[in-house]
Amino acid sequence: MENRDVVMMGLGYIGLPTAALIAKSGSTVHGVDVNPHIVETINRGEIHIVEPSLDKEVSNAVDKGLLKAALEPVSADTYLIVVPTPFKGKNEPDISFVEAATKAIIPLLKEGDLYIIESTSPIGTTDKMKDLICNHRPELRDKIFIAYCPERVLPGNVMYELVHNDRVIGGIDDKSTEKAVEFYSKYVKGALHKTNARTAEMCKLVENSSRDVQIAFANELSLICDKADVDVWELIDLANKHPRVNILKPGCGVGGHCIAVDPYFIVSDYPLESKIIGAAREINNYKSFWCAEKIQNAKLKFQLENGRKPKIAIMGLAFKPDIDDLRESPAKYIAQKVLQNANNEEFFIVEPNIESHTIYKLTNYKEAIENADIIAYLVAHKEFKKLKPKEDKVILDFCGIGVV
Repeated sequence: MENRDVVMMGLGYIGLPTAALIAKSGSTVHGVDVNPHIVETINRGEIHIVEPSLDKEVSNAVDKGLLKAALEPVSADTYLIVVPTPFKGKNEPDISFVEAATKAIIPLLKEGDLYIIESTSPIGTTDKMKDLICNHRPELRDKIFIAYCPERVLPGNVMYELVHNDRVIGGIDDKSTEKAVEFYSKYVKGALHKTNARTAEMCKLVENSSRDVQIAFANELSLICDKADVDVWELIDLANKHPRVNILKPGCGVGGHCIAVDPYFIVSDYPLESKIIGAAREINNYKSFWCAEKIQNAKLKFQLENGRKPKIAIMGLAFKPDIDDLRESPAKYIAQKVLQNANNEEFFIVEPNIESHTIYKLTNYKEAIENADIIAYLVAHKEFKKLKPKEDKVILDFCGIGVV
């Protein structure tokens, strides 16, 4: 049976860049994904996501035989679990993908192997996977190393941050922590901070919950300023002149696979204690609804004042600027909400970072800005900042295009 240094379970936005990084260092990586298209794409030396420099790294790794993708795992010395953790029910974390990936590698495990979860997980998941492994393979109890190490990277800069960002590494025991630190030290230049598995799991959730709360404050300010007839962008700029104040910029909500998701992992398990975290989620979700309503009201006002239906440009679908990632995107929700209330108006849906969409017909941003009567900026993509619309346009700036 083929043996590789590392098996990467999951080849998505984190798994594939991590696999490429490990391969770049000379280690052999066997990447596993359930999607045959992804496997075939990678084995051609190509990529299925947009991430700067990742295409070259994957192509080089495949050409050198250091990276191979498949539908099933093989024997290795280290196994990384980098699969999604979606929701079930009412925002309850679903670790079934982590369980499935773990079960797939259990028959391959041997004494001395290292098993690491990188997937965002509820507190206690690493211990549960330890029990799952030991229940199936009791002879491996205390004979393998098990740890949790969450990623903390920024889409659009993943390849750099995987190397240079600090990592928090928590094992189920001290030996596992040390083994995992030894593994990451081969590839990571950032500091490696040792802890236990439960603290590492909680750290990932707390980091993104903290950011969600800070964004919620900015979004709440934008709602208040709209009613108070105050320019929220000027207000925040002035408030931030205070030496100990640093308010973030508001947007049309919060999206992505981390900030919009991770707080629910805490709220689900500790609903009575997580009042601020839960309220922040509600505020940021409401902001998207509020933006959709503002577009709807602008549409009706235009029609009353001009005696015709307006042409409306929805500028951006991604969850943040200059990426192609639409996961949990508030802009995508707003577009959907606005189109649900459409009454034969002409819409231009714009997302310059993707070529096509399964639901929306996409329009070039220049064409949209030129022809639309109402321009709703949802995402501050760099392309949008290059063009200045004519003065007769109705501008709804939900992301600070004029100030960021």
